[in-house]
Amino acid sequence: MTRFVHAFPLWVTVCAGLALLYPQLFTWFPSWVTPVGLAIIMLGMGLTLEWPDFRRVLLRPRSVLAGVFLQFVVMPGMGWSMAELFDLGPELAAGLILVCCCPGGTASNVIAYLARADVALSVTMTALSTMGAVILTPVLTTFLVGERVEVDTWGLLFMTATVVLIPVVVGLILRRYCHRVTAKLLPFAPAAAVLMILVIVGKIIGEKRDDLLSEGLRLTAAVFCAHAAGFGLGYSCGRVLGLGGNVARTISIEVGMQNSGLGAALARANFTPLVSVPSAISAVIHCVIGSAVAAVWSRRPPAQS
Repeated sequence: MTRFVHAFPLWVTVCAGLALLYPQLFTWFPSWVTPVGLAIIMLGMGLTLEWPDFRRVLLRPRSVLAGVFLQFVVMPGMGWSMAELFDLGPELAAGLILVCCCPGGTASNVIAYLARADVALSVTMTALSTMGAVILTPVLTTFLVGERVEVDTWGLLFMTATVVLIPVVVGLILRRYCHRVTAKLLPFAPAAAVLMILVIVGKIIGEKRDDLLSEGLRLTAAVFCAHAAGFGLGYSCGRVLGLGGNVARTISIEVGMQNSGLGAALARANFTPLVSVPSAISAVIHCVIGSAVAAVWSRRPPAQS
């Protein structure tokens, strides 16, 4: 099961390809699978966290806060910039901005492990950015999307709190007080999260196959450039701040990888279906870039501060 989780970038790429070739493999899933799947993902994240993960903020405030700050500054800016640069249509632009305003996802923790980066720091930043996203993701999306499409800010706030905050808190409570339940669920949580992401990505790509084939090249290029810039600027800013090479690598991974499942769920619940497509592309692209980065960094010792 551990090997299955660590091969997540491979599975999501294969899944996206199958959805393009054989969309019927995924389109039969009901519409409720996206929010329910995301709730399962976030519950799994809560199960993997402990209260000491949040106390690490007090022990390493500079590293953690720098990563979270860059998460919500660099990527939203890149999403808006690439939407303008590649002249995306209003719905696709809104979708790219939305996913870039999302926090780091559980996939970033897997990539941090494969890259031999600071996994504890990665988990802490993911947890903190996820909590911050309850407010920051709706507010940033509303501000940056502008007049492209109508944005229901309160709907985004409610949806984010429902599918992020509640499942994570439930997971934390189970981990803290229900040890037997947690012991039974924990071994399956990462694999369940991977499966849910695969289903969400496959369903979106399968349903919007025609739109992807007509706009896919430009949209893919925009998403790729946004994530590549996130990885690059995350690392560069970490080094400029005088952080160690391993910390800078961890920040790079956290900034460059978003919770695409959250982006897809928010898009489907609050916008037209086309707005969810960039989130599906994002899930593939950031895993491909992350895997390449991990392959290089795992073989090279980091520079010191």
